[in-house]
Amino acid sequence: MPQAIALRHVPFEDLDRFEPALVELGYRLSYCEAPTDDLAAPALAACDLLVVLGGPIGVYEEKDYPFLAREIALIERRLAAGGKVLGICLGAQLMARALGARVYPAGFKEIGWAPLQLSEAGRRSCLAALEGRPVLHWHGDTFDLPPGAVHLAATPQTPNQAFAWERHGLALQFHIETSGRGLERWYVGHSCEIAATAGTSVATLREEARRHAEALAAPARAALANWIA
Repeated sequence: MPQAIALRHVPFEDLDRFEPALVELGYRLSYCEAPTDDLAAPALAACDLLVVLGGPIGVYEEKDYPFLAREIALIERRLAAGGKVLGICLGAQLMARALGARVYPAGFKEIGWAPLQLSEAGRRSCLAALEGRPVLHWHGDTFDLPPGAVHLAATPQTPNQAFAWERHGLALQFHIETSGRGLERWYVGHSCEIAATAGTSVATLREEARRHAEALAAPARAALANWIA
């Protein structure tokens, strides 16, 4: 049975709906807590799939969070060796940094549900099932496209929303792993960020999730399954 390990930065940003999807795809799952666990553990290099999850810190904050340097080095080694890596939000930013691209504050918060603009390559990729469907955006940082990466998606505010690295790396700035129920934990964990972001509220986010989260379940699973295949 193939092994998938999820690198987690905060407890409430987990695999959520991707957990049962990966089990259905035949994976045995476990978590590694990025801030406290051994990022040089052999299992992280040997697993069949590494999923790097989101979190409320910046890739460039290594001084405050020294584990980030070790995490970037792990991702760099895996990608160079051809190991599968899926990065989500902070995970996508870490992948960009590991591939030599700049990661930096965007100057605004993009929080809420909105559709993606897929590139030509994106429409031919595993993300094709997401065409026209609102997905969850929740970030204040952005990244440049790494040299050699294939651009897959954008929004009007954020030109680089997704990229592919050869056939074994996929970086998603947005969230398709989240369920409406799982997001209830985010509203608590990110309460300060929500309160500090103009035009955003728990009530608005909950209503958007009610309208869009369940409709995204099947396309999200299809995107994951198609990429793994």
